[in-house]
Amino acid sequence: MKNTKIKIISAFFCVFCGILNAQTPITLQIAMETALKNNSSLKSERLKADYQQKLIKSATTLPATNIIADYGQINSFYNDNRIGISQSFNFPTVYSRQKKLFKEEWQTGTLNVTMKEAELKKAVSQSFYTLVYLSEKEKLLQKSDTLFLEFQKKANLRFQKGESNILEKTTAETQRGNILLQLIQLQQEKEMVKSQFKLLLNSESDFIPKVANLKLILDKTIDSTLVAQHPNLKVLEQQKKVSLALTKLEKSKLLPSLTLGYNNTSITGTGANDVVYDKSTRFQSGQIGLGIPLFGGSQKAKIAASKIGESISENEYQREKLVLQTQFQNAISQYRSDLEKLDYFEKTALPNAKIIIETANKQFYNGDINYLDWVLLINQSIAIKSNYIDTVIHHNEIIIQLNYLTSKQ
Repeated sequence: MKNTKIKIISAFFCVFCGILNAQTPITLQIAMETALKNNSSLKSERLKADYQQKLIKSATTLPATNIIADYGQINSFYNDNRIGISQSFNFPTVYSRQKKLFKEEWQTGTLNVTMKEAELKKAVSQSFYTLVYLSEKEKLLQKSDTLFLEFQKKANLRFQKGESNILEKTTAETQRGNILLQLIQLQQEKEMVKSQFKLLLNSESDFIPKVANLKLILDKTIDSTLVAQHPNLKVLEQQKKVSLALTKLEKSKLLPSLTLGYNNTSITGTGANDVVYDKSTRFQSGQIGLGIPLFGGSQKAKIAASKIGESISENEYQREKLVLQTQFQNAISQYRSDLEKLDYFEKTALPNAKIIIETANKQFYNGDINYLDWVLLINQSIAIKSNYIDTVIHHNEIIIQLNYLTSKQ
């Protein structure tokens, strides 16, 4: 039964291998370019910026034009008619400041696109190197499976010949079964990450990462001063300009409004100049009005609220700046720590792991150690290699974070 289960698991794993072979290799640079071109969320952000740009032309929107008509005893006992047209509008300063506000909001929308691009590049990089990490783990498990498969055969043979007990045979089968189960679990996780990767790229193609080097290299020009150029800070800095423009607009609304009008009327009967007029004679007049905001309490409240909005924007900017600087310092500290760990693995631990495997195999073949001792040593070697892969992927994640914080993607 155990052998049958292992065969089923092996067949299941082979199916995944077939799927893997049908995948298309892609570099990180091409993946980023594809995401920037196709990603749906980024497209929406660009459309929002275009929407805000179109709104700029609406800054000088005027109220509806009033057209009035009168008929009746307007001037005397006789019926007359009058036609009038009038247009109200705010003081010109209001429209100029409204336009300024819309321009600042459009600039905010443009910067939001830049920020979304930076976040997308980070997400693509993370998914890309997560797939790299899972592929490396998969390779390690496959090598381990090959190793344990060979010794499982030997253990079965030794058991059949009566040279070992049931414990050795069972341990061999269990070890390989555990590896195959880990491979299945890893493949499931890999499929989920690939789905996320495809979503970021908004593509139906089944990509696999193509890398020249497992480890990322940190740009030597990176330093803490570059954090000030982070897209999120630029958005918040622009938001301060929006808040200031809004305050100026609200203040301008305390200025008087203007009204211009024109009237055309008939005057039937004897005019003031003792001339008799009929309805065919028309008389004209102009009109100008000034709207003074005598009750400006509500508008002043809006101005006060807008000033609070300015303070909020400044506070958000300073808070985010501190957060990003703290994240940068923490990332640099982790980066240096990872460098020390990687140096230990590459100079000491990995060579030792190779020696452990070679020595354990040799001693097992010579009969100097039993199978259980061999399993212990092999697992120790595999754990070293696995921990090295974990450290490398953490190292890469830190560099991705540093690139994101300093706009080096």
